[in-house]
Amino acid sequence: MDERQHDYYVELPAIVERMKLKNMTPGVPIEEIRIYQSDLNRPALQLAGFFDYFDAERVQVIGKIEHTYIHNMFPSELREILRKLFSAHIPCMIFTRNLEIPQMILDFAVEYQVPIFQTNMATSNFNSDLNRFLKSELAPRTSIHGVLVDVYGEGVLIIGESGIGKSETALELIRRGHRLVADDVVEVKRVSDEMIIGSSPDIIRHFIELRGIGIVDCKMLFGVQSVKDENEIDMVIQLQEWQANNDFDRLGLIEEHMDILGVNVPSHTLPIRPGRNLAIIVESAAINYRQKKMGYNAAEEINRRVMGNLEKAKENNNKEKQI
Repeated sequence: MDERQHDYYVELPAIVERMKLKNMTPGVPIEEIRIYQSDLNRPALQLAGFFDYFDAERVQVIGKIEHTYIHNMFPSELREILRKLFSAHIPCMIFTRNLEIPQMILDFAVEYQVPIFQTNMATSNFNSDLNRFLKSELAPRTSIHGVLVDVYGEGVLIIGESGIGKSETALELIRRGHRLVADDVVEVKRVSDEMIIGSSPDIIRHFIELRGIGIVDCKMLFGVQSVKDENEIDMVIQLQEWQANNDFDRLGLIEEHMDILGVNVPSHTLPIRPGRNLAIIVESAAINYRQKKMGYNAAEEINRRVMGNLEKAKENNNKEKQI
């Protein structure tokens, strides 16, 4: 599993299309502008003249507060502040609520080739939507060889050596009503400190490779209800050939995890032997994981019962000795 090392970016036209922005400076080219920061900036402090720690790479958003402050500034003071702001090579400036854009700002935008946009969305809603989009597009990512299936709402990543039966297991799960997210290559993105999202490369989306049969289009074969474009990865199932000297977990008291992009994901290792129905085992693992999230752990329950019986036996022995 190799994490890609290059920086990720979002091209400005993609943001314009996604957020349905109105371009107020059509003469300023936007095709080469790239956004590398997911955080946004409302330049209230900068308009007041404070530029320490100013991150000029962020998208600049003008809301009602900043707009009102601009209209209350003296023209000479505003001109000086705007020159300092635009000369910092900000990627773009966006006015929310369809606020009127002062001509002085449009003039500086043309001079410094900074595009200005307008949206009718409220500032907080716009910031939330754009920030969510940028965080997803700029998230750290990697590729994992495996299969990702949505089982009872839990994202199960199935990994193992080539030819061990990952795709066959996924196909049986799909036939039992679950949904395929990705086969062979799973594109993984960390969208927060505790959440990773898996998806399929566009070119092989909804396809499964079965040795001896070839390529199967799950969407066409089983219907649109059998596939999903992306899903959170909640647990990992690692398929491993059975070996008598291997010590596989039988109780589940010890929690195993797999580190994926810095997120610890619960992991289980399943030994492969003829006659084992892996699809049912994966289903059971998903349900058991869901029970644990709801506060019930079967392994801990049986351990509690065993320890309770041992304590009772110990008490009975002590009573018999006293008699």
